[in-house]
Amino acid sequence: MFQFTFEEPSDPQSTELVRCSLEARENSHSPYSKLRVGASIRAVGGRIFSGCNIESCSFSPTICAERVAVASAVAAGYTQFEAIAISSDLKEAITPCGVCRQFMREFSKDLPILLVRSDGMICRTDLTELLPGSFGPDSLEQPHRAA
Repeated sequence: MFQFTFEEPSDPQSTELVRCSLEARENSHSPYSKLRVGASIRAVGGRIFSGCNIESCSFSPTICAERVAVASAVAAGYTQFEAIAISSDLKEAITPCGVCRQFMREFSKDLPILLVRSDGMICRTDLTELLPGSFGPDSLEQPHRAA
């Protein structure tokens, strides 16, 4: 089981990414769960894209903050990322859901992830740890069985 070990952000890049994710959660549309989530992803080159969770009354079209942030970056032409920070209103940090993990895997096998508590303390992990043995674009490059 994954163990959370928290620390203060120790470098300017992490501090900025954490701040942006905490700010992004303020825009959450979460009238059903009441759980505001924010995510900010830094693209290679330093540009930051943020997202928040957006709930729908029919639940299925609900989209998580992580996917909003990644989709915003991709829509702007960025597909290579340095790190993502994920925050919520909960006292303890949350991890990305399975769908978000797989969505992020499309762009990085080992994306650094900062899990942010509501007090700004972080736990550093990466996609390899949260999604071991993952299926990604490189999996499709393997030889296929002849039909």
